[in-house]
Amino acid sequence: QVQLVESGGGLVQPGGSLRLSCAASGSIFSVNAMGWYRQAPGKQRELVAVIPTGGRTDYRDSVKGRFTISRDNAKNTVYLQMNSLKPEDTAVYYCNAELRSFWSSPARDYWGQGTQVTVSS
Repeated sequence: QVQLVESGGGLVQPGGSLRLSCAASGSIFSVNAMGWYRQAPGKQRELVAVIPTGGRTDYRDSVKGRFTISRDNAKNTVYLQMNSLKPEDTAVYYCNAELRSFWSSPARDYWGQGTQVTVSS
């Protein structure tokens, strides 16, 4: 069994900052890409940022320069530092990890339970 547990969401005023964390635990052989998605009410889930095991990070245009994704491979943890938050950033944020549970198993996607981020005055 693999679990992704997120933390760090909450209510913040426009212009404020939040830091999300997501730790993967359980039967993990290797972790490939990790990322953050979000889903606002009435909208489809969208990619916010992704960080591969090696290589460049990628962000959706609307968060470039404000959000920073990072990871700690020793802890199987991914972070999302969110600065200069705007009301349109309000959504449930989901952690995603592509990983292999065993050396012989194919890589598959796992999701966290989601954490609410609300940007409002």
